[in-house]
Amino acid sequence: MKKRADARFTGKVQGVYFRDFTCRYSNELGVRGWVMNCPDGTVRAVFEGEESNILEVIRRLREEHPMARVDGFDLKWSEFIGDFQKFETRYFDL
Repeated sequence: MKKRADARFTGKVQGVYFRDFTCRYSNELGVRGWVMNCPDGTVRAVFEGEESNILEVIRRLREEHPMARVDGFDLKWSEFIGDFQKFETRYFDL
């Protein structure tokens, strides 16, 4: 079933190519959306796709990322909207 998930990751998630790996894993699994570093040191991502694929992206980020350490994450599920054509990195604009 297709879903949308808004996630926020905490831990050692900036300066370790976390956004790059998020894009890589998402594209491999056909998940669309975006990822962005936040000024508070967290990383936020919005995923759209099959629920199982979104969960697999998150699992890989937590367990397989070679440099990051995910201490926690908050995940909010909602209905699939279909807003995105691809998965991309966004940049925080002050």
